[in-house]
Amino acid sequence: MTSAASEASSGGSRPADGLRTLRRDEWDEWYDTLIRAFGGVEEPAEERELFRALTPYERSLGVWDAGACVATAGAYDFRLTVPGGASVPAAGVTMVGVSPTHRRRGLLTSMMRRQLDDVRAWGEPLAVLTASEPVIYGRFGYAAASFGLHAEIDTSRVRLSVPAGTDGVRLRYVDPGAELDACEAVYARTVPGRPGMLARRPGWERLGLLDPESGRGGASPLQCVLAERGGEVTGYVRFRVRPEWTDSGHNGQVLLQDLAGLDPVSEAALWRFLFGIDLTSTLKVRGRPVDEGWQHLVSDIRRCELRVRDSLYLRLVDVGAALEARTYQAPVDVVLAVEDDFCPWNSGRWRLSGDAKGAVCGRTSDAADLSLSVRELGAAYLGGVSLGALGAAGRVREVRRGALAGAAVGFGAGAAPWLPHGF
Repeated sequence: MTSAASEASSGGSRPADGLRTLRRDEWDEWYDTLIRAFGGVEEPAEERELFRALTPYERSLGVWDAGACVATAGAYDFRLTVPGGASVPAAGVTMVGVSPTHRRRGLLTSMMRRQLDDVRAWGEPLAVLTASEPVIYGRFGYAAASFGLHAEIDTSRVRLSVPAGTDGVRLRYVDPGAELDACEAVYARTVPGRPGMLARRPGWERLGLLDPESGRGGASPLQCVLAERGGEVTGYVRFRVRPEWTDSGHNGQVLLQDLAGLDPVSEAALWRFLFGIDLTSTLKVRGRPVDEGWQHLVSDIRRCELRVRDSLYLRLVDVGAALEARTYQAPVDVVLAVEDDFCPWNSGRWRLSGDAKGAVCGRTSDAADLSLSVRELGAAYLGGVSLGALGAAGRVREVRRGALAGAAVGFGAGAAPWLPHGF
């Protein structure tokens, strides 16, 4: 396989076939290979051009065979909030696909191998992804670390009991693009407060404005409403409305895309607005935080039809650096015997000592207290999956009696982790 160094010395000739980094003049073929791997349905032009602009070429890989691109993978340069509020470098694994003509040849494994070696060299302790097929990524050490809440709320029957002060929030319609900076300022202030959130790099703010007519499914163009208190923007909501009529009257749907608020009353005002949009009787919600407050304001939770789905998958690329980057709800002093076949530099015993102020984690020869694989560490890392639950499933093995209960409390988080958007 061709290395980046040999490509650089090729004097402008076509790089050799094999696994290598992506060149700018190859993007269309590379992206078309990805689209084909996902069924071949073309994306709207504005979406395609956005992802062209966001592509990190030096962090993107492809496999070429007889001059044709047959496999793709990339890794965005993200910063991810972890328990305690720190913003930690994380590789956002993306654009992963293998041509159906080249399956079962080890191409995916070779890309994952190269990618994780690169991520380690870049000094990024975490890698994250959203999985089209979760079964694929477990063998590379990834595990579901956050979850998203879906709901279909019967707003003709469900009412909200909002907190005092909600009536003091001013709401106004705005053009989504014209007020993008105000919305992004609100989003940026929410990022440190919840594990799993992404600090948006320049360009990523455009993702929330994608609004191709072909993707609306009969709904309206994107709409935006701001919440304001004391002359300050304290929240926003982006949504669409899908009108629908039956012989008995209106049956429209509100399709929530994004909502953020800086305080409970601003959030409540935005949710109450969505519940009360004229000529609608259903509010459809996808991928929201599983502990979001509106669930405790509704009059009938059963008529909200809640469902939970896996969202962000996480892998520890550097166990010591990753565990030191977050804080712990309760003091922990535990020796972890870690198994990691795909990234063997993580295997071995690590002593983690930490609390709400910080942590240290390093190699040790001390006897293990808990034994687990890097997948279990990834699942528990953001606080959304309990080490205790993993222990009950037999995935975490307690070597020293009592060690699991203490570690499980320490690894928790004050807020459920949440991925605000895909990548």
